[in-house]
Amino acid sequence: MPHTTSPALKVLPAVGVAVSAVLLFGIHLQLPGYAVLVASLVGAFFLHRELFRDLLLIALGIGIVSTTSVAADISWDRFFLLGFVLTAAVAVPVLVDRLVYRRQAILFPWFTGGRWTRFQWSYIVAVPVLGYLILPVYFIRSGSYQNWPPIETASEFGRFFVGVNAVGLWDELFFMCVCFALLCRHFPMWQANILQATIFVSFLWELGYQSWGPLLTVPFALLQGYIFTRTKSLLYVVLIHLLFDAVVFLAIVHAHDRTFFPFFLY
Repeated sequence: MPHTTSPALKVLPAVGVAVSAVLLFGIHLQLPGYAVLVASLVGAFFLHRELFRDLLLIALGIGIVSTTSVAADISWDRFFLLGFVLTAAVAVPVLVDRLVYRRQAILFPWFTGGRWTRFQWSYIVAVPVLGYLILPVYFIRSGSYQNWPPIETASEFGRFFVGVNAVGLWDELFFMCVCFALLCRHFPMWQANILQATIFVSFLWELGYQSWGPLLTVPFALLQGYIFTRTKSLLYVVLIHLLFDAVVFLAIVHAHDRTFFPFFLY
């Protein structure tokens, strides 16, 4: 049966899994979101068993993340709870892949052994520059910075900085190494990239990138998938993400209190 399933039919369960993320994270419709997620897995089970196994791993991660709000909150209890949930959302699919499926479909290719090209180094420089030009305009003019709490104490500064970077790292571990990599086992890169970007952007919407934020997050998610495909380097996409998030941190702090980091243009 896996060999006779049409590509058009095979993609439907994967689309359903991506749509479930929109419902769960973007629109906050829990019951419809879980219903679509389960229905998609059932459809995959009857259409293509190997696709079902891989979509189940993605669904496990989505389901674990959906057990708590990922809206920005730097209180100590939320800091540790979200850290635990996000860790589990990567660890559980990996453990199922290793211990239940007895394979290694989920990998974390930190080092590829290849030297970075001149373009790659140029892009590393361009990312924070683009962030500097775009992010303050987005956060302040859209008012989206208010989706993050104001930072008032040294402890909150520390938690916010660690949280921003930890979530950025998690994004690449889950969306690239789990979602995108597993989807690429069954679909052309462009299809897998659109599907992972749908899940990625839905998560970022709940995190706080709202208003016209998807105009930034959609291209970013698609570019990360494309770059990961070309470089095969988790280190590279993580570095890009963390450089961008460094500017996110500075811009949000400045948006709440304009006396901090008063070097932005908007």
